[in-house]
Amino acid sequence: MKVLRIGGVLAILVLLAACVTINIYFPAAQAEEAAGRIVDDILGKEKAPQQPNKSDNKSSSLQHSLFRSIAAETVDFFIPAAEAAQPDFNASSPAIRKLQASMKSRNSALAPYYNSGAIGFTRDAMIAVHDAAAIPLKSRNKAQGLISSENRDRSALYRAIADANGHPEWEAEIRATFARTWVEKAARGWWYQNAKGGWVQK
Repeated sequence: MKVLRIGGVLAILVLLAACVTINIYFPAAQAEEAAGRIVDDILGKEKAPQQPNKSDNKSSSLQHSLFRSIAAETVDFFIPAAEAAQPDFNASSPAIRKLQASMKSRNSALAPYYNSGAIGFTRDAMIAVHDAAAIPLKSRNKAQGLISSENRDRSALYRAIADANGHPEWEAEIRATFARTWVEKAARGWWYQNAKGGWVQK
């Protein structure tokens, strides 16, 4: 019975492989992982260590490993590995590290404005004033300067990541990925724009 099941899965893989168009596509999963690491670093969040899943057993692990090996070999047979491989997403370069450090050092000055609801994350992965009344008059020039500097670095960061991967056309998708990530990583009570541009409190 298991042999028939594996045979059926392999048949599906063969059909899928035959329909694949060879091209370089945006590696969304890798981009999301990289964005998560960068945003965590900027906001000063530490990644929680992964806990092993005690429910796993050796038999299940061996079966999954065997299946993955067979599936990979099947796909590689029909599609050359060099052509089918997902791009190795690069989110580290001197320019990226410099921008990331600049944003991280600025975050401590921005945090009080996030906490008060004075500013929030926009739908295009930038920041903007949400409630001007929450910013003391004497601090408004300082706040605006911080916003301008942060947005300049953010735009440069998204562009630098696209350039580091040799695909400047990915900039819009990288920006969209970061837009989601900033919201996901935002602290409770912070404000952000939804897809329609309306302000929402997390």
